[in-house]
Amino acid sequence: MIILKRPIITEKSMKLAQNGLYTFEVSKETTKPQAAKAVADKFNVKVLKVKVINVKGKTKSQKKVRKSYLTSGYKKAIVHIQKGQTIPVFETPKEEAVVTTAEGEPIKLKEKKDILGRTKVKVEKTPQFGGAPTTQRKVITGK
Repeated sequence: MIILKRPIITEKSMKLAQNGLYTFEVSKETTKPQAAKAVADKFNVKVLKVKVINVKGKTKSQKKVRKSYLTSGYKKAIVHIQKGQTIPVFETPKEEAVVTTAEGEPIKLKEKKDILGRTKVKVEKTPQFGGAPTTQRKVITGK
């Protein structure tokens, strides 16, 4: 029987992960001791507590057919592990964005806002063989 289905990665669960609480979707028949044992075996951590929540399914509607249907619910386990231990699935990578060319040279980035408030990033490349500099635009949507 599959006990751990998947990790639940949301903004709220990532904030809980900083305090040692990790969230997983588990099968509906799973008990607290089974969830604790599965997490301890899979990630080599010491589990202190497990909280289990039954999440109800939502009612969705179809506009074309004018009917509604119920999505299936699931069971969620919030696992508290020992201080100092981490689960690598929930770790956020801390990397700095540095754009480089194929030769390994860094590229200058210039940011501008257009009329609609979107951010445009202009990438300036160094000219090859003494030619005119070429530019490449990369549009990042956002506010």
